[in-house]
Amino acid sequence: MATTFPRQHARTHRFTLGAPRSFTVAPDGSRVVFLRSRSGSDLANLLWVQEVADGQERIAADPEALLGGAAEELSPEERARRERSREGTAGVVAYATDSSVRMAAFALSGRLFTADLLSERSQELPTPTPVVDPRPSPDGQHVAYVTGGALRVVTATGKDDRALAEPEAETVAWGLAEFIAAEEMSRTRGYWWSPDSDRLLVARADDAPVRRWTIADPANPQEEPARVAYPAAGMENAEVTLHLLGLDGSRTEVVWDRERYPYLARAHWSDAGPPLLLVQTRDQREAVYLRVDTATGATSVTLTENDPIWLELFGGVPAWAPDGELIRITDRAATAEGGARVLMAGARPLTTPALHVRAVLDIGDDDVLFSASEGDGDGSAGRRAPGDIGVYRVPLAGGEVVRVADEDGPHLASATRGGGTLVLSTATLSRPGARVVLLRESDSARIGAVASYAETPVLTTAPRLLHAGKRRIPAALVLPTGYRESDGPLPVLMDPYGGPHGQRVVAAHNAHLTAQWFADQGFAVVTADGRGTPGHSPGWEKAVAQRLASVTLDDQVEALHALAEDFPLDLSRVGIRGWSYGGYLAALAVLRRPDVFHAAVAGAPVTDWRLYDTHYTERYCGTPQDDPEVYAESSLLTDEGLSLVEADSPHRPMMIIHGLADDNVVVAHALRLSSALLAAGRAHEVLPLSGVTHMASGAEVAENLLLLQVGFLKRSLGMAGTP
Repeated sequence: MATTFPRQHARTHRFTLGAPRSFTVAPDGSRVVFLRSRSGSDLANLLWVQEVADGQERIAADPEALLGGAAEELSPEERARRERSREGTAGVVAYATDSSVRMAAFALSGRLFTADLLSERSQELPTPTPVVDPRPSPDGQHVAYVTGGALRVVTATGKDDRALAEPEAETVAWGLAEFIAAEEMSRTRGYWWSPDSDRLLVARADDAPVRRWTIADPANPQEEPARVAYPAAGMENAEVTLHLLGLDGSRTEVVWDRERYPYLARAHWSDAGPPLLLVQTRDQREAVYLRVDTATGATSVTLTENDPIWLELFGGVPAWAPDGELIRITDRAATAEGGARVLMAGARPLTTPALHVRAVLDIGDDDVLFSASEGDGDGSAGRRAPGDIGVYRVPLAGGEVVRVADEDGPHLASATRGGGTLVLSTATLSRPGARVVLLRESDSARIGAVASYAETPVLTTAPRLLHAGKRRIPAALVLPTGYRESDGPLPVLMDPYGGPHGQRVVAAHNAHLTAQWFADQGFAVVTADGRGTPGHSPGWEKAVAQRLASVTLDDQVEALHALAEDFPLDLSRVGIRGWSYGGYLAALAVLRRPDVFHAAVAGAPVTDWRLYDTHYTERYCGTPQDDPEVYAESSLLTDEGLSLVEADSPHRPMMIIHGLADDNVVVAHALRLSSALLAAGRAHEVLPLSGVTHMASGAEVAENLLLLQVGFLKRSLGMAGTP
């Protein structure tokens, strides 16, 4: 049987299996550690080591051998961690190393393993199970881990296993990131080793104040429903405190004004200075950088930042430079849709508005490695195509910013480094997948490469990356393979995410493969990153504050109409599909603008923002108590029915898809929308996915979802044929 794109796309986890990832470089630059499965259809990641000098690879940890061929078993805590990080693979999905990168620790089936990265020997350490998030001490003498809500340590030889902190109640967990931190702050950790390896900075989270929701599996009524602590907008969050725990049994609480700054957003501890915290007010308009006195637990303010809309969080910062300066990313001169996002060392900007800084990748002795897009704060946007994300470095003392590249033209890149060796991963529009090369930092010479076993897609794509309309909205247009102007106008499929933290228009070939498959079914596929999406400017992202629905929907309409002036788009047949925020936007489109959109596939949509979580929702909408009008305008539902939808507006076909096990956007969103549509006499389809979470990553589910969606869209838009 020939391999179809939907089958291959699902089987390869969107062509990510077999590709190397999660790189760590030894501090002397001699070896690179990474994860990779054996083939493009193998879910199980192995831990690999590659010698830089000769390119020789070896397996440091093989899950099949370590588990004796037994099937992997995941604890509820590990499943939750993977769901929060959108991790759908198996085997070694995460690891941590000591500071010399000689030893790695990881969990398999809830058991603790370590690997000697020099000798290829792996061993299991006897500990209580299930083990979550094991991390070696910097000196490699101990491994800390979490089990049953307790933070424990064991020596690297498997001796003297003991608890440093144990939960005082079932609602307490030590050393794990609470739901909001992991889901919305990108803080996936709950503890940090001291540089001297003698103690740890540990978060304690108590979710007793959080309201419990029930997630049941109707397909298996014999099973007990799961009760989860879900901090919905306007409701209570978990209580998070921070403590210094010594290997000698000492314990000191870290003290700050938690009533004013309840969110622990970031923590950093390196040999460049004392522990550094970033804490936020609940409305996220004020943040404080705190220095921790490790002797007393007292904190002192290093810097306070304020923003009238909100303060964004960034990867890799805050952190100390080797000389003790504070490295951070901040927004400057934000305008209605502009401004600059710059890299700072103390009070000195290291970058100009020509770059829109996205994350810090590494802080070296003399420079900072970071990722950035083209900025528009200096009025010069447009030099590069939309979707270009590059790697740059800049001297800590200030000076020329240098782009680190191994590819010409627009691309999507990331990097890590150590000891003068830099690992650069680059995707481009011109070829599938990403290429990983090793560069010598001193002269950027290529000194090696890391092989990828990812499959080559059965189709190729050549998207047009454009700026659409007066706002110059970043957009990608994909037409059917072999399309000619004489073929006439095409039905349109809008394929957005369209909301915060979700950039879809990127200069990477594989990112547009699904769009190409839909296009080959007879559509012109348009992906538009309107206001609210990242990578443009601070003002662009913050334009959605207090008006999520109107701004994001208006920009989809503007991009569609602007592109129709230059390309063969049939505006009488426009469908829209999306997942999560994209699902919300798809449903919003056919309900609020049926004059523009004629059919929608709404996957896992948020339909009532009162049912979504605190940190995300309150950033954009305030609270239901203080800003009820914002929630009414942004939600699809009211307590009485559909929100802001004209009773006599045209009915448009809608397919609603939702995983019944989704604990992020719970299925209540879809069910309430279906009930409101039924009450309004609006025909629609509902596809419940039993046992499926927000990721919907199972191969059979992922494959058939593509086929069912295109079938629905073709029927709804009056198109002949099936895929």
